[in-house]
Amino acid sequence: MTSRIGVVTFPGTLDDQDALRAVRIAGAEPVSLWHRDKDLHQVDAVVLAGGFSYGDYLRAGAISRFSPVMDTIIDQAKAGMPVLGICNGFQILTEAHLLPGAMLRNNHLHFICRDQKLRVENAETAWTADYEAGQEISVPLKNMDGRYVADERTLDELEAEGRVAFRYLDGNPNGSLRDIAGISNAAGNVVGLMPHPEHAVEPLVGTGRTDGLGFFTSILKKLVNA
Repeated sequence: MTSRIGVVTFPGTLDDQDALRAVRIAGAEPVSLWHRDKDLHQVDAVVLAGGFSYGDYLRAGAISRFSPVMDTIIDQAKAGMPVLGICNGFQILTEAHLLPGAMLRNNHLHFICRDQKLRVENAETAWTADYEAGQEISVPLKNMDGRYVADERTLDELEAEGRVAFRYLDGNPNGSLRDIAGISNAAGNVVGLMPHPEHAVEPLVGTGRTDGLGFFTSILKKLVNA
């Protein structure tokens, strides 16, 4: 049976179609999920795609966190369902307290859009197993509120527990503390990052490389072998 991976659309989501395409390219069945529907329609994993849900009013992701679908996602994530938050999806995961810390406006106060080099720090999560620790990849980055912050105790815990999943290389693009580009929860089933792997899954578009495809093949292999 083909694994089903859902992609949630909120008002203002921009990259849901790209995420659905990435799921399809990886070999899984993509399933569109609407934010007002609490039913996850028997998906095996969920992607919260990038964009500007609800126009980033109040804070990026602050309103989407209360969409009906999030009640189900929070419960299922705590029970072990794999969840990936990309850009605005990462912001939503922090607002929902599925991941620690918060996202603030870039330290230079400008929107940034560029190809971004990353180092894989943790290749043992549900979404990163097809990479190797220390591997360098390049995927697009585009955000206004991408500066990851947390108190020193939380940052130390993330480092000590190996929960920093990705780190920025060749310059910090937004002032994120300790160059953190992505993190995971303690169980490794929930991952959030600001760069966009779904834009780097085929050579024709994005960076011209397929460095982001590993996110989607990683979760597919985990689901098939579960």
